[in-house]
Amino acid sequence: MKNVLPIVICLILFSCKEQKNTITKEPEMAQEVDSPKKWLTYEGADENAKHIVLISGDEEYRSEEALPQLAKILSKHHGFKCTVLFAQEEDKPGIVNANYNKNIPGLEALTSADMMVVFTRFRALPDNQMKYIDDYLKSGKPVMGLRTATHGFNFPEDSDSQYAHYSFNYKGDKTEWDGGFGRLVLGETWINHHGHHKHQSTKGMVAIGANTTGITNGISDGDVWGASDVYGVTLPLPGDSQPIILGQVMNRKGEYDESDVFYGMRPTDDEIATTNKDGKSLGDELMPVTWIKSYQLPGGEKGKAFASTVGAANDLLIEGTRRLLVNGIFWGLDLQIPEKADVTIVGDYNPTKFEFRKAEYWPAKQVSIESFE
Repeated sequence: MKNVLPIVICLILFSCKEQKNTITKEPEMAQEVDSPKKWLTYEGADENAKHIVLISGDEEYRSEEALPQLAKILSKHHGFKCTVLFAQEEDKPGIVNANYNKNIPGLEALTSADMMVVFTRFRALPDNQMKYIDDYLKSGKPVMGLRTATHGFNFPEDSDSQYAHYSFNYKGDKTEWDGGFGRLVLGETWINHHGHHKHQSTKGMVAIGANTTGITNGISDGDVWGASDVYGVTLPLPGDSQPIILGQVMNRKGEYDESDVFYGMRPTDDEIATTNKDGKSLGDELMPVTWIKSYQLPGGEKGKAFASTVGAANDLLIEGTRRLLVNGIFWGLDLQIPEKADVTIVGDYNPTKFEFRKAEYWPAKQVSIESFE
């Protein structure tokens, strides 16, 4: 009996340990069976695949359409594991509401992420969600910010959030955070529309020296194009920022068409704009629309940032624009950038035009997250 007792005790302890390990290994992002999907997951080539978390949530440029397609391209053609997150009301899980700025479930995926892609606009997320973003950035891992990510967060002036300094217009005691997340991490916050919104497009010109980064592999002048106009930025960009693509403002050649996904603009438009809608000169120096830099949060590790103000859902109809973003992912992850990355559209992709939509639109439309699979 004395010999048996130690064996029994060992078996009990081993059983407890196994149970503990099983609990620990439960998927962090497991979704409830028979409940609507609150995020999408695209599996990687194998268990060692790099994990990219793509965060949508903007009212205008259809990030909820753009990021699932980008994730599909990254997963199918390049073997990355991708998790796509969406804005939705707490009591309407699984239904997109791009106008609802207080909830993006699934941000705990960042705890296992190798890269974060942010395409949000004026979000005021609760502290328990913001903490995942803050912890990720303090780890110094790479980040890609698209279009409105320069002004991705906006907390009310009377907010008691621990992360109010992420606001695009922050001017508080934490002086290193002036301009919020956009300026500190990406290199710029919201400035203005440099061109005439919905009437002047962006033709991408490869910046001098950009070819040394590999990000412009397979990209020539004019390959990157966006109907979303050029954003203004403060020149020169801060710190070690390096322009990759410069935005040549182009006049619309055809008629304005409210029903057209490009509002009547086309990549073939060949008239360079010299003034915007107010008659203001667009200047001799082109605004960067894509750049790279290093970032470092106070108390955090140093990391790499890729910023592009081109990237609306309809911009992704353009092969060169898709290639720019895919190359940016490889750059952020310190992987060899393909000479000409496969950026073929996966499945059906019919993005809608960029526009603001009234509050009643989303509850009435009932756009399910599963519809983007």
